[in-house]
Amino acid sequence: MAETRRRDAVATRAAILASARAGFARSGYDGVGVREIAEGAGVTAMMVNRYFGSKEHLFAEVVDQIMAEPTILTRANIEAPDFADRIAANLVEITAGGATPLDGFLIMLRSSSSDQAAVVGRERIEAHYHRVLTEALAGDLAPQRAAIVLAIVSGIQVMRQVLALSALTDADPADLRALLEPLFRQLVKAP
Repeated sequence: MAETRRRDAVATRAAILASARAGFARSGYDGVGVREIAEGAGVTAMMVNRYFGSKEHLFAEVVDQIMAEPTILTRANIEAPDFADRIAANLVEITAGGATPLDGFLIMLRSSSSDQAAVVGRERIEAHYHRVLTEALAGDLAPQRAAIVLAIVSGIQVMRQVLALSALTDADPADLRALLEPLFRQLVKAP
């Protein structure tokens, strides 16, 4: 068992969140239990429930924490005149061979078979990434265009990082950017 923590509410909460984030990224929502998360944080399962109320609430806080630190949908990228190129460049970079898949992506991917996690994930994606991107897009069908951008991003992550489709993993990064940029440009530009 992990070393027991001294009582420090802020440190304990942070340790539980860090342990949960690692566990959910490794095994998904259904693959990690509160006891395992507690052990990784050096606390008891009862303490995890005291801080977060339930595994579902803990999962929601982990997802919120991740979405507060965007990789592609940063304010600087969204406000840039070359936003479409930045999406393509960032996506190609974060999915490059040898790059570690992002925790948030792994958590959502590995938790997608759980009905509870899917509800939390959908609510958080709509409240964070989808809302921010929709607000950044002008013109008709902004919510649908934003959702398609998110779908392309997650699809590339799956096909390039998880399944390692050779046409994507072996491709020249500049070629991938050249293919992706016009797709994103069409979606982020008002019709």
